[in-house]
Amino acid sequence: MKKIISVVLLVLSLLSGQEVAANDFDVPAKYAIAVEASTGKILYEKNADKVAGIASITKILTAYMVYKEVNAGRLKWDDPVNISDYPYQLTVESLASNVPLEKRQYTVRQLLEASMIASANSAAIALAEKIAGSEPRFVDMMTKQLKEWGITDAKLVNASGLNNNLLGNNIYPDSGRNDENMMSAKDVAIIARQLIQDYPDVLTITSKTVADFDGTPMNTYNYMLENQTYYREGVDGLKTGTTDFAGASFVGTSTENGMRIISVILDADKAEDNPFARFIATTNLLDYVRNNYEMTTVIEAGQPFRKSSAPVLDGKQKTVSAVAQKDFNVVQKKSNKISNDITIKTNDQLTAPVKQDELVGTAQFNDKDLVGSGYLGDLPQVELLAGTQVKRSFFLKVWWNHFVIYVNENL
Repeated sequence: MKKIISVVLLVLSLLSGQEVAANDFDVPAKYAIAVEASTGKILYEKNADKVAGIASITKILTAYMVYKEVNAGRLKWDDPVNISDYPYQLTVESLASNVPLEKRQYTVRQLLEASMIASANSAAIALAEKIAGSEPRFVDMMTKQLKEWGITDAKLVNASGLNNNLLGNNIYPDSGRNDENMMSAKDVAIIARQLIQDYPDVLTITSKTVADFDGTPMNTYNYMLENQTYYREGVDGLKTGTTDFAGASFVGTSTENGMRIISVILDADKAEDNPFARFIATTNLLDYVRNNYEMTTVIEAGQPFRKSSAPVLDGKQKTVSAVAQKDFNVVQKKSNKISNDITIKTNDQLTAPVKQDELVGTAQFNDKDLVGSGYLGDLPQVELLAGTQVKRSFFLKVWWNHFVIYVNENL
């Protein structure tokens, strides 16, 4: 008996130690956040609401704007893009990542790949000019898009993420000579989530380690991809960023425990001594997520939650089962008892006939274990559908039902 008690105490102490370690985790960066993409649940944050420099991470927003124009039919992947003197002359600037643009005309697809894989600044500027006519007008479009997502604290001055001091006279009106793009780690996570949810094809670009740009080989700066120095299985994006002001930064996305995780590291610690500091910080952050969180299905597709149902008027049955339209998955800590605190809201105005799979309500997960603001959007929910059809009742019964309702409401 004493041996059993000792073993139990040992196990409890180990579990307790793991929890303390998780609570004490501190990512080696000034600003950071980790988010599960499908639910928007925040899993970790550090100074995530503070605005900071983002450098070339800017290009994930530039990429979003390109995809948006293509999706709207205003732009085609094979459309030619003329390279103006402004981005062309920037290609000789040694401090600005670039690809040669000697032909002075390339396709939208070529330039997007160059901006996302090789972080080519001139490619991003050329795309901005193609879409908006000028980079300042494109910056205005970017700012408007951010506001539509609820991001109001960002400061944007160009499409590339470069410091203004490299752009000569081509800087955004009324901006300073040393201004750079700035936003919070949470802002970056919101943009990354929108990008991979709305246009997941971007991952086919950001997962490439090498690519050809009109005969010039391009190599990724993301050293967490396959065959790279800090390769991690599951990583397939997104973008690095580096300037003296912003430090070494990285917004990544990876599949961990079956979850799509977005990680943001801004201004990694000790990057001046270690060129891989941002990837080490990202690895630590993803390890933390993998060790502490998991996806849980709280309602299976086609199943009700605790016999959930919706009332039906004028039907042969008074209620119809309310079943989940799809698996309702939520993210919870591994150490917690699985929570199924669900609020069911059903339509109380359903009138027969009711078709099977007709929308009858929603189920919302009431998450009590929140980090920071909890989610990048609303609490997770799933639509509830009618599990079966409900036929209309005999006409005299229908008449009687409405007569009773009238009497109760008016007499």
